[in-house]
Amino acid sequence: MDQFFLSEINIYPIKSLGGFSVKQAQLEERGLQYDRRWMLVDETGIFITQRKHFELALLQVAVVDERLVVSHKKQPEKQISFGLEENTGTTFPVVIWNDSATGLEVSETVSAWFSDFLKFKVRLVKMPQSEKRMVDQEYASAGEIVSFADGYPCLLIGQSSLNGLNEKLAEEIRMDRFRPNLVFTGGTAHIEDRFKQFYIGHTLFSAVKPCARCVLITIDQQSGEKGQEPLRTLAAYRTIGKKIMFGQNLLHHQLGILRVGDELRVETWKDSP
Repeated sequence: MDQFFLSEINIYPIKSLGGFSVKQAQLEERGLQYDRRWMLVDETGIFITQRKHFELALLQVAVVDERLVVSHKKQPEKQISFGLEENTGTTFPVVIWNDSATGLEVSETVSAWFSDFLKFKVRLVKMPQSEKRMVDQEYASAGEIVSFADGYPCLLIGQSSLNGLNEKLAEEIRMDRFRPNLVFTGGTAHIEDRFKQFYIGHTLFSAVKPCARCVLITIDQQSGEKGQEPLRTLAAYRTIGKKIMFGQNLLHHQLGILRVGDELRVETWKDSP
């Protein structure tokens, strides 16, 4: 019988920017603490992502002494920081895909720094604690809410799935291309496709929907450069209903602390991928 263990916990505080790994994390109602609580938007309030602006991959984010620190991976002298609770008090509507939500601008100075980096006017917004952005009701089970993430509180990928993909590629890629929150070891490639309900430590999760992948996974997260892989190779063996799938979107049924090394115990399995 396969055993599965949590091997990575990754947090991406600002949507589409670089994240960081931790040994343990608090799982809150919207997902992991700090994860996708901030987002860049254009002047009309529409979200900004790496899908169009590859250079965002070069911005690394960290949490240090109750502040969010953003620095350039290749030019570390380019840096800005601000308090986790900092905001102007001004709210305005923002759009993530087909969802409307509310954002709080962090500060004009911070927005100007990002505008200078991107060469057009943007604002950095924070999700208010009072905001209730709902998970897709087709997959939600109890009115779950989500941060500024694409659609679900957490994304899970098995290390074996990446290993299997790398065996098919001319040059290996890193897991950060796929921006998972949770990575586990054990089992065969894409075993997570068959997870239905499972525990990580004492926390119960449901795998509710495969994650459809886009051009973002072709962007090298260290260089900010775009290529054709691994999307081209994945299309040959991971296309389901005209979408390329890699990883599982999760809903959680309890709050708590997740730790690297926690056992992942599958309670129920899906009949087929």
